[in-house]
Amino acid sequence: MTITTHTTKATEPDEGLLIRRPGPQELRPVRTHRRRRALEITLAVAVPLLLVLLWQLAAAQSWIDARVYPAPSTILADGLDRAGAGELWPDVWATLKRVLGGYAIGTVAGYALGLLMGSLSLVRAALEPLLDALYVVPKLALLPVFLNMFGLGEGPQIALVAATVFFFVWISTMAAVLAVPAGHRDAGQVFGASPWQMFRHVLLPASLPAVLVGARIAAGVAVLVIVASEQIAAADGLGHLIFDSRALFQNDVMFVGIVCVAVLGVVFSEVVRIAGRLLTPWAPRDRGRGRS
Repeated sequence: MTITTHTTKATEPDEGLLIRRPGPQELRPVRTHRRRRALEITLAVAVPLLLVLLWQLAAAQSWIDARVYPAPSTILADGLDRAGAGELWPDVWATLKRVLGGYAIGTVAGYALGLLMGSLSLVRAALEPLLDALYVVPKLALLPVFLNMFGLGEGPQIALVAATVFFFVWISTMAAVLAVPAGHRDAGQVFGASPWQMFRHVLLPASLPAVLVGARIAAGVAVLVIVASEQIAAADGLGHLIFDSRALFQNDVMFVGIVCVAVLGVVFSEVVRIAGRLLTPWAPRDRGRGRS
């Protein structure tokens, strides 16, 4: 009797079949995240540091005119001397209080009107064309108007920052409220939510992340506007320090003012971003910031 054995070959995968194997991010997510975050921090520190070192080398080797573009070491030494002598802080404080005052006024007014116009179509139809026309007007062009209204002093500076911040917050708030899905509103109405409950539990959580993005953009623009305004119509502040030192050919002092403006802008923007993350823990994290 003949015994026939049949051997079955393992079925090979189809050539057209896409097989995805787990990568390091799936197998070791914590380690991958830490390495990625370390790389991001290294790049964030290394790129500016390399540019500063290149600037220092160019000034030391006379590749650039050190009288016009002082070396970073000279700028740092002059900044420390002015800060130690108490000559820098009055200008920093003058700029900071104008930014904070104008930012607070513009944010509150922009959020209130944006919420109103996003919720009520008749109010939006009545005011949106006018505000759109005012939005495209360069805000520095309004400085003479504010000088006529408030006279010399802090009033025009604060009003200019408030007007600038207002439009950014108004646009982002109105757009965020209009973008709330109709299903969210319908669910609130089905449960019999009052106008306050609709705002508190539907409109506010859904729109606040986008509103805070606009507020963060407005924080950086507020610093830019106040510096430009101080160069035109102010007797103190970082903008006045930059413009006045350039007129006196004190370029090291001018760069001290520029560095202070950059630091102030970054810190202010980061404070707004961190406040936004604390107020909206349900919102996605910023791209490029890593995940915890």
